[in-house]
Amino acid sequence: MEFIIPIIIVLLLVVILVRNIRIVQQAKAVVVERLGAYQTTWGVGIHFKIPFIEKVAKTISLKEQVVDFPPQPVITKDNVTMQIDTVIYFQITDPKLYTYGVEHPLTAIENLTATTLRNIIGELELDQTLTSRDIINSKMRGILDEATDAWGIKINRVELKNILPPREIQDAMEKQMKAERERRESILKAEGEKKSAILLAEGERESAILRADAKKQAQILEAEGQAAALIKVQTATAEGIKLIKEAGASEEVIKLRALDAFSAAADGKATKIIIPSEIQGLAGLATSFKEVLTEPKQ
Repeated sequence: MEFIIPIIIVLLLVVILVRNIRIVQQAKAVVVERLGAYQTTWGVGIHFKIPFIEKVAKTISLKEQVVDFPPQPVITKDNVTMQIDTVIYFQITDPKLYTYGVEHPLTAIENLTATTLRNIIGELELDQTLTSRDIINSKMRGILDEATDAWGIKINRVELKNILPPREIQDAMEKQMKAERERRESILKAEGEKKSAILLAEGERESAILRADAKKQAQILEAEGQAAALIKVQTATAEGIKLIKEAGASEEVIKLRALDAFSAAADGKATKIIIPSEIQGLAGLATSFKEVLTEPKQ
């Protein structure tokens, strides 16, 4: 029995010692009070608390936290009542101020957010409210961050999650959006038809130009062909006359051969042939002789 009491005392001391050892995790902070007054703030690591004298007042997370507040009714400058809910991203920077600065910090932030939102929206009309989210977010963040400095809280971001106008205004906005989409569709359709007509006209114009150019090229090639053929005929005739002359033919025969060459050159297609003066007489003689030979016998 005499050993039991010392053992119990030792066990109690061990239990007390173990219970007063505190390990603070990463991104945590522990506010410690001594005899009811603030003593210190423990950071990451192992710490020992004096039994019965010191106590842990609060364990605080230093991570960035997100709070989604319920929708708040706000009235715009043009007397439209809307429901707007906000999302706050904040971080505790001073555990001591957070612990002793304000009672129920989250409730305080929610009420401060609601009043700030009403003040800002009250200066804007409906259209400005719907199109100025970034401006509203920036103003609210600056006001809330300044107000919560005394509570050891830093406001990192403020976001308007939803902006809900009254049902009748939503219906009017939907009709307006539908009319705007139909107007844009009509404009795009008209522009498409206009571009199509322009492209069609340009295609027809280019086709007409190509057809005219092809016809011109064909006429040029035909004329060049006829000229080349005429040159070949004249060359061949000249060569023939040269050969006849070299063979000792008379001057009259040569002129008659030239007259035959002119007839072949015309080929029945020429409307006008210029005959040299020196062979005009032979041409008339040849015609008369041909008429006598072809005259029917009595």
